[in-house]
Amino acid sequence: MIRTLQIQSPAYQWGGCTKCLRATVAALRRLLLSAAVISLGALFFMLPDRVAAQSTYPNRPIRLVVPFPAGESIDVIARVVAKRWSEVLGQSIVVENHGGAGGMIGTDMVAKAAPDGYTILMGNSGGLAIIPAIKKKTPYDITRDFEPISQLSNVPFFIFASAKTPFKTVQSVIDYAKKNPGKLNFASTGIGSGVHMAGEVFKSVTDVDMTHVPYKGVSMALTELISGSVELVFYPVTFVQLVKDGKLRPLAIMATSRASALPDTPTTAEIGMPNLVSSSWHAILAPAGTSPLILNKLSETLATVIAEPAIRESMLARGIDPVGSSPTELKAFMKKEFETWRAMATKAGISLD
Repeated sequence: MIRTLQIQSPAYQWGGCTKCLRATVAALRRLLLSAAVISLGALFFMLPDRVAAQSTYPNRPIRLVVPFPAGESIDVIARVVAKRWSEVLGQSIVVENHGGAGGMIGTDMVAKAAPDGYTILMGNSGGLAIIPAIKKKTPYDITRDFEPISQLSNVPFFIFASAKTPFKTVQSVIDYAKKNPGKLNFASTGIGSGVHMAGEVFKSVTDVDMTHVPYKGVSMALTELISGSVELVFYPVTFVQLVKDGKLRPLAIMATSRASALPDTPTTAEIGMPNLVSSSWHAILAPAGTSPLILNKLSETLATVIAEPAIRESMLARGIDPVGSSPTELKAFMKKEFETWRAMATKAGISLD
């Protein structure tokens, strides 16, 4: 005979065995309470270790990744700043160059690094604003994968002409380009680089047609520029020695104030072209998820370094304007830069896809 269980009233539970049910419920409660206590205990013991690790940060060398080859302007200033920053932090900062793909390789490396403060990025406008603006998909997402620390500097571009050319003024370049559309060549360190986009700004503002010649690095571009194979390059003041040697001729700085490194070179504003302004910039970022305690320490110590007269003088002597900014200011600045370059790329029909 099969008995069918029917729940008729609260008094009739679990086959009529109220004691069994109560015992089971009590056992489950004890089990859940034990699990909760164990979890809280583990968390209690883990938190002090994590807080202690952050409060003693840094206790080992920090990698500062520069996503460009050694010798380029971003690398030069990274080493100047890293040396003094190491002293302020009381720990070594090792500059590592991981160039390639317009800065995307090194930038992506930091995006995927552990968010422990021991791998940080010194990026520039190319990898952090221009390439994301002109390429539909990059291996990293600027807003999702990074924590901003500070804008380090602003780097105005100069208009350099090969000494093999007859050009001694910007106006002479414009006059020739208008009479000979497409015949003038300007070099860059790659499609979508800040050097390339500075040339596009020049073309847009002056309404001339020039041919862009991209190279894999600045050394290759320089060889062609010095020989006269290409006539122009838009680049930071890094080429001071080549100017002194008479191999390059600075026509103007694309800024509103002159650079102490080349004080005789006029600004584009001074020659009647106030809208002909372009620059690169450098910024320090960490992987997303990095502790606020670590980010604050990096931001505060870097601000101290940038404010030091010796560091500022060293940067200015290289044609680099020291900036320094809060993480919030850097985030807003990068957003604005992205939108600016996206509009420029759309207008010029530039795409990396």
